[in-house]
Amino acid sequence: MNAFLSLAAVLAVMLAAYVGTGVLDAKFLFGILLPYAAIATFLIGFIYRIVYWAKSPVPFRIPTTCGQQKSLEWIKPDRLDNPHDTIGVVGRMALEVLCFRSLFRDMKMERHEEATVVYGPGLWLWIGALAFHYSFLVVFVRHLRFFTEPVPYVAVLLQRVDGFFQVGVPPVMASSLILLAALTFLFARRLWSPQLRYLSLASDYFPLFLLIGIAGTGVLLRHFVRTDVVNVKELAMGLVSFKPVIPKGVHWFFFLHLTLVATLLAYFPFSKLMHAGGVFLSPTRNLANNNRMVRHLNPWNAPVKVHTYEEYEDDFRDKMKAAGLPVEKE
Repeated sequence: MNAFLSLAAVLAVMLAAYVGTGVLDAKFLFGILLPYAAIATFLIGFIYRIVYWAKSPVPFRIPTTCGQQKSLEWIKPDRLDNPHDTIGVVGRMALEVLCFRSLFRDMKMERHEEATVVYGPGLWLWIGALAFHYSFLVVFVRHLRFFTEPVPYVAVLLQRVDGFFQVGVPPVMASSLILLAALTFLFARRLWSPQLRYLSLASDYFPLFLLIGIAGTGVLLRHFVRTDVVNVKELAMGLVSFKPVIPKGVHWFFFLHLTLVATLLAYFPFSKLMHAGGVFLSPTRNLANNNRMVRHLNPWNAPVKVHTYEEYEDDFRDKMKAAGLPVEKE
């Protein structure tokens, strides 16, 4: 049901874009107002969430550890799984952000006759996640050619490498196919696993359908639904230079693609996609486990008026003696 609701929501967005630009010719609304509103929502929401997380108090060290902690000199510590200094934390975060190390480790649980529970790496999930994130990054960088003039060299280089096989005219981009394949795998995985399907919410399916819609419409725009790329760049350059213009000759299907992108941008700060920024602020990842080396005091401890036992006995000595309770002072 959650999958159907999410799919219906994405289809409703696509239908609204078609009716608005293909039937009613409201291209100013979907080509200028909606992108600006989505970008503003994304920036404000992203900054708010980051500031809110940064202000959250962390009174003690709570890093997630899996290896040997640094203690005696003759015991070798695990610098990445249990870092005790900044260098170790940087290395751990780099592997986490660039290679999804924690996603690879201990993601699969099985029951065996000789053991109660056996944990192992989630190899296919790790491969699917890597394929999705890096192909999406390549697609994002390639799209910089629409928003910059002159086009950055890295975007031109990625364009050449991505279309290296020169299949068709225009060339088929490998990143687009990998992106669609990875998204399809991540969606099918949620449907295939009964446990994961039971745990999945609409908020898990909705961004998947949005991304599939964005990637699918992008491939269709490149190879099947022909629109004037020069006019598309004119529209994009007008948006980034705050001189918006709606050129003639832009196919309504492009505005459908743009509406899906705007919806993803507006939805991003309020979804689980915010792990892109939150991973850097997670105290389970960005803290060194040096509790044996440094004594950490809670800086938020407010002064508390205490009532010692001596004061308690002075206040209730007579009643304690009457009840037959022992007292330290007669």
